[in-house]
Amino acid sequence: MPLLETLGPVTARKSQVAPAVDRPSAAARRYGIAPMPSLEWNEAVASETAQLYERIKTVVPAVEWPVFAPYVKAINALKRERNAVILAHNYQTPEIYNCVADFVGDSLQLAREATKVKAGIIVQCGVHFMAETSKILNPEKTVLIPDLRAGCSLAASITADDVRLLRERFPGVPIVTYVNTSAEVKAESDICCTSSNAVQVVESLGADRVIFLPDEYLARYVATQTKVKIIAWKGHCEVHERFTADELRLYRESEPGVQIIAHPECPPDVLAEADFTGSTSGMINWVRAHKPKRVIMVTECSMADNVQAELPEVKFVRPCNLCPHMKRITLPKILDSLVYLKEEVVIDPLIAEKARRAVERMVNLKN
Repeated sequence: MPLLETLGPVTARKSQVAPAVDRPSAAARRYGIAPMPSLEWNEAVASETAQLYERIKTVVPAVEWPVFAPYVKAINALKRERNAVILAHNYQTPEIYNCVADFVGDSLQLAREATKVKAGIIVQCGVHFMAETSKILNPEKTVLIPDLRAGCSLAASITADDVRLLRERFPGVPIVTYVNTSAEVKAESDICCTSSNAVQVVESLGADRVIFLPDEYLARYVATQTKVKIIAWKGHCEVHERFTADELRLYRESEPGVQIIAHPECPPDVLAEADFTGSTSGMINWVRAHKPKRVIMVTECSMADNVQAELPEVKFVRPCNLCPHMKRITLPKILDSLVYLKEEVVIDPLIAEKARRAVERMVNLKN
């Protein structure tokens, strides 16, 4: 029987992501604004981008490519001029993930890549906490996010004040914070984790009990995998919490033999119906290794498109829940971000320094 105690609010607070401000960023003043490139579809663009379209032709209709291709060409040219790299989460759409990203992966992979990049500019194609994590790990680099409104229900579910109150209530109990949190929350934590290393992080502390923030369902999953008592918070991912066990049972009835793999941010009854539970990178690697005839990936549905592009022989049955925040990142916004060097992510240096210790402690854990 897992040891688990759950605390905190049931509903998420409003997003703490700052609204966009219409003024030149420090990066724009430093590097200057680039000319807006041509976005015309013509034979030259078609020829230059044909190889990229080959990567996604099974998931992006040919009729859509003339809209995407001019942006893809312009972004790839401009990031070279700007000495910029694009980090894209697994939930980004195929034309971003496969055609303009330099590095792709889950939160842990992107955090690790952020420590290695040599470019002066990082464009984070994901949500705000991911861009903050890149900035925390690269204080001297310019980190951009194409839309400041790309928030996260988990990050909005807890504040730094909440963490300080938990320390008062549970003195001496270490605090593990999921990367899906603000820099201020990370700064109040002992160590960060992602869904792919949460159990390892919890057990690395050598404690009998641990406070695990803010995802209740991930905490419940971790509690089934360790003898450490988990004190959880009632934060939920608005994408994963919408899946139900009844829904998956109906898919099994209509698709005999289908394999179901689920993200640990899903409710426990959903995980009980799954054949495999893992992080986004774990799910992708499972499909690569097993190559099932039919599979359901119980997570944000753009990831299925990206894996389908790589493995066209696998049939993906899609119970599609979209993340509205991830979908704020688009090719036009990425291009604007590179042209005008917006929206720049800025973190108070004192908060960033404290948060860096928690993030680096996670990144430096040996596998």
